[in-house]
Amino acid sequence: MGDEDWIMVRKPTVADLLLWNPCSMVSQCSISSPLKVIFNEPANYWTDALPLGNGRLGAMIWGGVVSELIQLNEDTLWTGVPGDYTNPNAPKALSDVRTLVDSGEYVEATAAAAKLVGNPADVYQLLGDIKLEFDDSHLNYTKETYQRELDLDNATVRIKYNVDGIEFTREHFASYPDQVIVTKISGSKPGSLSFTVNLDSKLDHRCKMNGKSQIIMEGHCPEKRIPPPVYADDNPKGIQFSAVLDLQISEANGMIYILNDSKLRVEGSDWAILLLVASSSFDGPFTKPSDSKKDPTSDSLSVLKSIRNLSYVDLYARHLDDYQNLFHRVSLHLSKSSRYISCPKQNQDGRVSTAERIKSFQVDEDPYLVELLFQFGRYLLISSSRPGTQVANLQGIWNKDLEPKWDSAPHLNINLEMNYWPSLPCNLSECQEPLFDFLSSLSVNGHKTAKVNYEASGWVVHHKSDIWAKSSADAGDVDWALWPMGGAWLCVHLWEHYKYTMDIDFLKDKAYPLLEGCGFFLLDWLTEGQGGYLETNPSTSPEHDFIATDGNRASVSYSSTMDMAIIKEVFSVILSAAEVLDKNDDDLVKRVHKARSRLSPTKIAKDGSIMEWAQDFQDPDVHHRHLSHLFGLFPGHTLTIESTPDLCKAAENTLHKRGEEGPGWSTMWKAALWACLGNSEHSYRMVKHLISFVDPEHEEAFKGGIYSNLFAAHPPFQIDANFGFTAAVAEMLVQSSLEDLYLLPALPRDKWANGCVEGLMAAGGVRVSIWWKEGDLHQVGLWMKNQNSLKRFRLHYKETMVAVNLSCERMYTYNGQLDCVNTYSFLYK
Repeated sequence: MGDEDWIMVRKPTVADLLLWNPCSMVSQCSISSPLKVIFNEPANYWTDALPLGNGRLGAMIWGGVVSELIQLNEDTLWTGVPGDYTNPNAPKALSDVRTLVDSGEYVEATAAAAKLVGNPADVYQLLGDIKLEFDDSHLNYTKETYQRELDLDNATVRIKYNVDGIEFTREHFASYPDQVIVTKISGSKPGSLSFTVNLDSKLDHRCKMNGKSQIIMEGHCPEKRIPPPVYADDNPKGIQFSAVLDLQISEANGMIYILNDSKLRVEGSDWAILLLVASSSFDGPFTKPSDSKKDPTSDSLSVLKSIRNLSYVDLYARHLDDYQNLFHRVSLHLSKSSRYISCPKQNQDGRVSTAERIKSFQVDEDPYLVELLFQFGRYLLISSSRPGTQVANLQGIWNKDLEPKWDSAPHLNINLEMNYWPSLPCNLSECQEPLFDFLSSLSVNGHKTAKVNYEASGWVVHHKSDIWAKSSADAGDVDWALWPMGGAWLCVHLWEHYKYTMDIDFLKDKAYPLLEGCGFFLLDWLTEGQGGYLETNPSTSPEHDFIATDGNRASVSYSSTMDMAIIKEVFSVILSAAEVLDKNDDDLVKRVHKARSRLSPTKIAKDGSIMEWAQDFQDPDVHHRHLSHLFGLFPGHTLTIESTPDLCKAAENTLHKRGEEGPGWSTMWKAALWACLGNSEHSYRMVKHLISFVDPEHEEAFKGGIYSNLFAAHPPFQIDANFGFTAAVAEMLVQSSLEDLYLLPALPRDKWANGCVEGLMAAGGVRVSIWWKEGDLHQVGLWMKNQNSLKRFRLHYKETMVAVNLSCERMYTYNGQLDCVNTYSFLYK
């Protein structure tokens, strides 16, 4: 029985169920501050443009008046072809490295480990552009009338401006149910709309007309990541693509003309609708593009045919129904203490730009901007990762370059995982499906890599991958490339998904087979070490070096703290899953149980911080951006305030030692870590640190911040910090395990004194809604998402703890003292 199988006496509202009206408790400014990213001028930089996406197709809307640029992406456009991710020479190199590590020759081991890295991952590409050219009269538009906004409530970009008393409007949205990017352009005066439109791309391509109102663009991606010059008769072997632009205009007024067999010209129309569809020949990570039977142009035209009879209103209604079903699950309202409420200054028409809000945040600390950025992260996840799409990459799906920074590839030593941190607590579990599809593909290639490279069973994945499910170590420096824990970290998401959804079929059919393969590899990867412990050798702490005993820098040693923390987490997950699935007698489970007790414990260094390596090496960069040795605290669960207070104190010392500076994703990892320590002050300091305006003309590497369109910066743009921000804020408000649920564990009471959050998820499939006043819990509502179950756990707020029993047939509300004050019954069909 799914969620759709519930019925109630009448459809409840939040006010009905929880006896509150959130809007009455939020900031006096909230009504005038809807969830919109606002500009009062066209984009000057890519990071001023506004992102749209349906998971597969992406668009960046610049909002130019005379010339408009809509940059397009399709998530399967990558360089390359399926690769061989094995190296028969690796076992000998591995043996040599292990011998050097065992001898304490870490500098030499680091040099020798270079033989274990492989070929570089492939590169995410762009699709192309829609280019619009309007009449010269638009040069004289009234600048004061210009408005450009992304409305998160309906995933729509709108642009308005006046020319000689005529109001021109544009609406853009990306529909998931109909797989199309839609643009509607109109003028307030009949017959006032005239423009030229064409398609273009930086990739090798050609355009042709299809009938009187369609442009077809066909092209291909390079077969190699650094392509040689490509000519028309080269018979390329990379991924093929096609984009089709369909143009419709008003029946009463207007004409369409074909220009130069590649452009369409609209004259004197009331309105125009542009439909953009795109497809590629990508047929999975194991099929060569040259062997693909997919015809991108035929597929694109088929999509257009399927929506031919749908009006603009129909398309928009279907888009809204799909999108809002996801987005409206969670709401957040924050305000300062009623003694300090002040509304931000606004311009004459009541619209303050988002960029201005960002620039002033360090002074006014506007809680609305936190709400907006929180929901923006949820919006981006919905827009870049949907069932059936590719996994969200380093830029989600939005990319303007043939050679994007860091290849825009999934990085598995924090970035890809952070992309999906908000999916479960922020009630978007469906958006995590592409991650598990990707993980399944990785396991196939990873099995070959484990067998050939490491003579191990199971499967392995390293720190960086691509659309071809690359599993071997990437080409590059050993300190980041040689890290065979990427697949193991991703496996933690499998159990988390079960914990939040309680989907037993997912655990049995999807998760456990992947966990088994990961477990077999880890058991084989571990070696006998000193003191009876099992070790990982070679081992690195991602992207970081240490000072070896001879005074030189090295990165390869044994049993880094992160290695051990991830393996402990995976082993615990395997044992927990086996308990649920009644597999305790399996050989793997018995081996994991024995091995877990022999993993070296997390150690405390002389300075009181968590030791990053197995030895207390000198750290040449104490402010390094990675927090790898704190994995056990978050996103892992082996360090907790209740069970390991001494280690949590050491983790606090580690965070102080690392400092507050760093790129966006690092800042947000720190925010979540501080939240897990219950430290609202420092968690909020990291939130505030991220909300710093980044000028694209004066970017500073590794400084973090956000651009005017709310994209997070490394710099340059990386989407992981946007997702990390949303997850960190959720962590400040709700933390949970299958046994415990903590309310407002890291609420910055002096910054967000009043507020409410509705619809967050807790482990066990529990929906949580909280209302607080002047920094204290006022009321909380809990109800079960899953059916035919009884949930028993401990509910915590500050020093108060109560035992709670939840039935899926009822919804419960508690007051600030955690007394149950109301219950509501649900009815079945």
